[in-house]
Amino acid sequence: MIRQFAKLLVLFALTIVAGCASPPAGGPPLASQNEIADLARGIKSLGSEIDPEEAERAAEIAMLYPNRLAKEYGITDHPLIHNSKVNQRLRPRGLCWHWADDMQNRLAQENFKTLSLHRAIANSDSTFLIEHSTVIISQRGHGQDQGIVLDPWRNGGVLYWAPTLKDEKYTWIPRSDVFRKKLRRSSNRRANAS
Repeated sequence: MIRQFAKLLVLFALTIVAGCASPPAGGPPLASQNEIADLARGIKSLGSEIDPEEAERAAEIAMLYPNRLAKEYGITDHPLIHNSKVNQRLRPRGLCWHWADDMQNRLAQENFKTLSLHRAIANSDSTFLIEHSTVIISQRGHGQDQGIVLDPWRNGGVLYWAPTLKDEKYTWIPRSDVFRKKLRRSSNRRANAS
């Protein structure tokens, strides 16, 4: 109960602050060719075995697809305000895990041979911070910590990207580890209740 109240209080405070920063009318701006090229260079730098054409294709999709999703999701507000609208059923999608699912599914359609996709979650153990999901791209065979975070939720459809370990806002944990820990916690609670 206290944890839920704390989350509501934090969400309320963030909503007040976030109201000042809404996406532009008509959705987020399209990424420029320079921005796409920067991400492509970042992906290529993840390893010598990465096919440059795959890196360029992944970068183009990662930079442009969020704009389409923002329109489909009806993004008109800061991400936390949009989350509230989704939770109130005023918008169909747009929570961070929706963005991550849709980005991962779109990138997976490319059947990359030299790139891998990973799912990660941040803030899973936090009392006050909202859990956050993303997709990470890496050289095939490398782990998420050697990859690049592709986070379109953070800026309401404008892709945030950075090397996983250099993300200054979030510490990313593999989604499977988070799910395993939650399952263990839930099992322990049930065992203690009986």
